[in-house]
Amino acid sequence: MRHSRTLKEDGPRYLASSAVVLAEVLKVLTCTLLVFKDCSFNVQSMNQLLKEEIVNKPMETMKLAIPAGIYTLQNNLLYVALSNLDGATYQVTYQLKILTTALFSVSMLGKSLRLHQWLSLLLLTAGIALVQLPTESGGDPGQTIPTAGSQFVGLIAVLMACVSSGFAGVYFEKILKETKQSVWLRNIQLGLFSFLFGSIGMMMYDGQSVMQSGIFQGYNSITWTVVVLQALGGLVVAVVIKYADNILKGFATSLSIILSALISYFVLADFNPTGLFFIGTMLVMAATILYSYQCKPSSVIMIKIETGAT
Repeated sequence: MRHSRTLKEDGPRYLASSAVVLAEVLKVLTCTLLVFKDCSFNVQSMNQLLKEEIVNKPMETMKLAIPAGIYTLQNNLLYVALSNLDGATYQVTYQLKILTTALFSVSMLGKSLRLHQWLSLLLLTAGIALVQLPTESGGDPGQTIPTAGSQFVGLIAVLMACVSSGFAGVYFEKILKETKQSVWLRNIQLGLFSFLFGSIGMMMYDGQSVMQSGIFQGYNSITWTVVVLQALGGLVVAVVIKYADNILKGFATSLSIILSALISYFVLADFNPTGLFFIGTMLVMAATILYSYQCKPSSVIMIKIETGAT
């Protein structure tokens, strides 16, 4: 995604908002094909299933509007946060979403976490914050320094984004695990609302550009690759949430950040790792191992004392 946004080409750059919308379209189409497969490639059976589960159960369908709307709100909150905070403060503070996800998992799903798992979550939060700290200490001379008031607004925005991210993820997990519907059918419902909210956002922020140059302006093979990866990534996340949980997804995401940094260094050559990066990487690895550690049940330790003549 970063490569597609920094690639120098003639003509206008593609709209990120349009890529989000098209990714949702691709997700819905992919899930529809998977539902078609589950219906033994019978069009009539698929149409009947979609009608029964989506059209005839409006309340069940509307449940997915909540996470879709929250995700849209979260994206806007992050935009406010990035506009009012420096990069380091934003990166560190936004990692609190790992802890908010764990708290919502305990409160909404009744999940029980051991002490060493809470400790691993704290290590993960600290590690991924160190990994994502900016590598350059000097700022842009032309950049506006945030005032105390704007920093407060940015801090409130990023904290609200952390809470909304944790709640939306756990809420979606709750729906997936408490329903008899397939994960693909649920993703169709979520994708429809995400497409609606994404389209509204695209027209609000980039409506003029869309009217002038169209939704596919600046698209090339790399752009389409990004759209496909975003769509498939969303489906993989849904499967992870269905068969694992949001906390493990957080660990996987953290490891992927480290992998992305390594690719940026070896392939894109636009990242210079620092000592903090390596410390953060070690913390993330340690947190992953600690969280998955299975404590052995307590057992009686027999102490045998042997006596003998000296």
